[in-house]
Amino acid sequence: MTLLKEELTIINLQELLRLNLALPLYQRPYRWSVQSANALFLDNFESYQQGLREYRVGSVILHKENQTYNVVDGQQRLTTISILLHSLGRFISGLLTQYYSEASYQAIIANQQLFKKSVSELSESEKQGYNYLLTYCTAVKVVTDDEQEAFQFFDSQNSRGKTLDPHDLLKSYHLREMQDEVDAAYTVKLIGRWENVPEVELRTLFNTYLYPITQWVKGRDGLGYNVNKIGIFKGIKSEQTYNYAIYHKASHIFTEQFNNNGNHELIASKALNQFQLIHPVVSGKRFFHYVMHYHKQLHDVRLLIRKYHSSSEDDIKTILPDQRSGDTYIKQLYESILLFYADRFGMEALTPAVLQVCYSWCYSFRLTMENVTLLGINRYARGLHDRLNLELDLFVRIGEMNEAHDIKLVILEEPDIANQYKKKYEAIYNQLKEWNRW
Repeated sequence: MTLLKEELTIINLQELLRLNLALPLYQRPYRWSVQSANALFLDNFESYQQGLREYRVGSVILHKENQTYNVVDGQQRLTTISILLHSLGRFISGLLTQYYSEASYQAIIANQQLFKKSVSELSESEKQGYNYLLTYCTAVKVVTDDEQEAFQFFDSQNSRGKTLDPHDLLKSYHLREMQDEVDAAYTVKLIGRWENVPEVELRTLFNTYLYPITQWVKGRDGLGYNVNKIGIFKGIKSEQTYNYAIYHKASHIFTEQFNNNGNHELIASKALNQFQLIHPVVSGKRFFHYVMHYHKQLHDVRLLIRKYHSSSEDDIKTILPDQRSGDTYIKQLYESILLFYADRFGMEALTPAVLQVCYSWCYSFRLTMENVTLLGINRYARGLHDRLNLELDLFVRIGEMNEAHDIKLVILEEPDIANQYKKKYEAIYNQLKEWNRW
């Protein structure tokens, strides 16, 4: 990292917060819990009462751009301290006037309420004397003038001390692949979109949908996604010149140029889809677009499912139950098969006839099995479960279809349903019986 040695110093919070601080878009949302905020306050206030001459809040990494200091690392602590100062009536920091994503609001409001309550319990002399927070609280100020290096440092700093999820490692990998990206503002915006997706949604997208689907469509095991299996999402590097790599990179470039030039008007006002789950990812910026694309498409599939299957919340609970783990696994399988179908043929191809076939394939398995496990789902998706639809690997079959209506040629086996399941899942049973004439 290109450090500005003249700015490497220990600085008190009053001086630090008077800098022209800004929050870059790639920052994660503010998520400090009230427990963490309260611990900072109590620890710092105790230092004040004990008369300690210095209280170190850690290091702050800044990227200097003209006269603006972008906060690379330390945003969570600085925001918390700014909220506390605001509650004390000290408006020295302009940090709270910066843009915060909607995902940050709940934590900001909760901590503001906490600090207001804590401050209201202080005596007037304690409130006045607590200027200690600005004068004797210090941070190590580290400044860089290279934005790409700032991205890398930001990522490594936010990864310290925690077990990395596979998608964290993928983000780091593809961020490094973007080192030659000349448009820094574009990179900031792109990473900002990623950071605004909740961690649990990214984790679920990869673990439950993207990894299993990309394996099932090849007839492979879709279980056990972890940091040792991220190679499939590392994709094609920019410098690779193998025939297959050139083909896929060229297709991405063509699609981007086609869409950016407005040529999609030539094909019924529809932009070309850039991604396919049966094709490899292209490393760098396109990986982030890939993830955002499927995050949105999964959202659209879920909306379509609710719209088609329900006229009320009661319908959702009976037709798409999710109270038990087995019910949840089946629902996720249903979402997965529709996501892959839409990926191959487009969302508009998800007609009622398609939904009926896919629903029947998924939920007839629910009525067949007393206990639905992930292991069972994995075998069923690969056409390997001997209880129902043996040798019907529907993901592979869809991946080989040339026409959207070919799914009508899929013949489903009538399940052997125990009487107790006909009663327990009566709405599902009646629906399957009606659609399939069982």
